[in-house]
Amino acid sequence: MRVGDRKKLVSVIVGTAVLVASAFAGKEVSPPRAKLVQINSLATEGAPLLAGPPETVTMRSGSVVLLPSKSVGKHSTGDYEEVLVVFSGRGEMRMANGTILNLKPYALLYCPPDTEHDVVNTGSEPLRYVYVVARDR
Repeated sequence: MRVGDRKKLVSVIVGTAVLVASAFAGKEVSPPRAKLVQINSLATEGAPLLAGPPETVTMRSGSVVLLPSKSVGKHSTGDYEEVLVVFSGRGEMRMANGTILNLKPYALLYCPPDTEHDVVNTGSEPLRYVYVVARDR
């Protein structure tokens, strides 16, 4: 790309950013509103439930359907804390430090910030649960 073309591109990007910023300048962001989200009890796969801002302050949520012997994969909560609410099936939340929490129907599990973990279906039927994560501070 030639220097002249780069300058034009930068000018367009900066101009667009200024237009976007001015469009939102002085406008208040609406606070989240109460809502009802229906969870499909017959779903064969997971789905997002709450997508985070601006729908919520910091919270995200989703439903999970984990087939027998499958896992969600190791991941960390990072700057979030997480809750799982189990509706059916059996499984384990396996922490990197070796702690194992058993998942069973109507159990609520809490996972603190900065915690590496995995969720594994150890049963013979789908493991169905909802997770909720929110910023820790």
